[in-house]
Amino acid sequence: MIVHVVMFKFEHSFNKMANMVKAKTMLEALPEKIEWVQSIEVGFDFSRGSSAYDLCLRATFLTKDHLIWFKAEPARLEAMQFLKEVSEASHVVDYEVDDL
Repeated sequence: MIVHVVMFKFEHSFNKMANMVKAKTMLEALPEKIEWVQSIEVGFDFSRGSSAYDLCLRATFLTKDHLIWFKAEPARLEAMQFLKEVSEASHVVDYEVDDL
């Protein structure tokens, strides 16, 4: 199984919380639109530490090819375009785990 993790730090603005909620909604809708997605979890950070990011996406896929195809899907590209507009930083980790 392939695990794709992305953390986003949102720009500080009057609309920050609204942007975070919209991003979460967009990301959680992806499995209904994209067949390659096995699962998606999206959560807000509650620690609020100085090194914390605001939102984390964790998605799983059966193969590396599914992750590659996912990254090219229009619904995912739309969500990423919105996130680029409202976030100031992001970090990505992709890794493989053995199915149990």
